[in-house]
Amino acid sequence: MASSRKVVLAALFANGAIAVLKFVGFLLTASPSMLSETYHSISDTGNQVFLLVGIRYGKRERDRRHPFGYGKAQFFYAFVVSMLLFGIAGWESAKHGYNELTGHGGGHGADGSAEFLGFVIESPAWIDPITVNYAVLLGGIVFESYAFKKAYDGMSRQIEENDWSGFREAFRKTSDVTTLTALTEDAIALGGLVLALAGIFLTQQTGIEAFDQAAALLIGVMLMGFAIALAWENKRLILGESLPPEDERALRRTVADWDGVERVVDFRTVYFGPERVVVTADVEFAPGLETAAIDDRITAIEDAIRDVDVGVRKVYIEPET
Repeated sequence: MASSRKVVLAALFANGAIAVLKFVGFLLTASPSMLSETYHSISDTGNQVFLLVGIRYGKRERDRRHPFGYGKAQFFYAFVVSMLLFGIAGWESAKHGYNELTGHGGGHGADGSAEFLGFVIESPAWIDPITVNYAVLLGGIVFESYAFKKAYDGMSRQIEENDWSGFREAFRKTSDVTTLTALTEDAIALGGLVLALAGIFLTQQTGIEAFDQAAALLIGVMLMGFAIALAWENKRLILGESLPPEDERALRRTVADWDGVERVVDFRTVYFGPERVVVTADVEFAPGLETAAIDDRITAIEDAIRDVDVGVRKVYIEPET
């Protein structure tokens, strides 16, 4: 949990600094892709705040109304972030790029004037707009690389601890949606910066403003695509997904192979927070076992299950007759 918080704080610092850099760059250059990137970074900064709220809320102790605690708050807030990433950063960036590309926007390319919130923005004569754009985007890449490295290291530790094959498997199986969301945002942020840099460079070299405008549109489309994928992954945990099949089978075998267990009638697992799992099992014990002996075996099985998977916080075993 502490690792997730550090990842989010790093992203918050980086995205806040980048948002300021990009907006200053837009005010000085009127670049469409720079404004799209500003929307993106403002959204990312707000998203980190939501993730921090989820971490803080999820740490609350269980109570009567929430007997398993508030761990699922992180799933909810991560889902909210994915929707904001789609609706604000993605949609606004794509719409801005499309309007500029089709001639319905207020801007006039990477080195002209632009209309923003009713104000006409013009580049000062002593400023080279292209140089400003390059400086801002390269500075953004430096900040974003710092945040991405933090999130990458956090997810890499999870991959190693769970013996996953790589990031693709981690994306499907991890319950630490906070780190997953931060990593996804940082990755597409770097991709957006590279696209904006490419669009501005091509516009400079060819004089065709459509390259800069198309970069803004592509940034928005990319953001919306990743936001949908992120929302889908969060949905599975909000709805109460079980452990991955191979992990669940390992826990079930622990119960089934225990001395005195005749049959596992029912076995279920569910996430109730990041790396927090509830296990329930209906178990048929061997005939003739006394109540005290069954109680001892249940206690031993519960301890063994927690040893197999440290994420298991609650185990409920019901003896069947």
